Amino acid sequence: MKDVSKLQAALNGLCPRCRQGKIFKRPFYSPRGFDEMYEHCPHCGLRYEVEPGYFIGAMYVSYAISGGVALVIGFMLFYFAGDPEGWVYAAVVAPIMVLIAPINFRISRVIWLHYVAGIKYVKGL
Repeated sequence: MKDVSKLQAALNGLCPRCRQGKIFKRPFYSPRGFDEMYEHCPHCGLRYEVEPGYFIGAMYVSYAISGGVALVIGFMLFYFAGDPEGWVYAAVVAPIMVLIAPINFRISRVIWLHYVAGIKYVKGL
């Protein structure tokens, strides 16, 4: 099997240890279950949530992503819409945050597993 880079594995939601097994059971656009993760990697058996509350740290990653998206939207409104009133910012940013929540949830957990948790890649697993 062809080796997958860390970035490719993260972008595809693959296990950080073997880079072959999926992390999530369903696609992010699934109406129900976008947040369902495998307890263990289907390929190498790595337990994703090593202790209760393990993904609390991923909430900080999620917060940073949400803040960055809101900031970019705010700048776009400021420059392209001529600095509208405050309610316009809220009316535009809030629904976008709700719409990107499933993607943000997944991205933050994948980033946490791949780049923060310290799980090392084991070639040939």
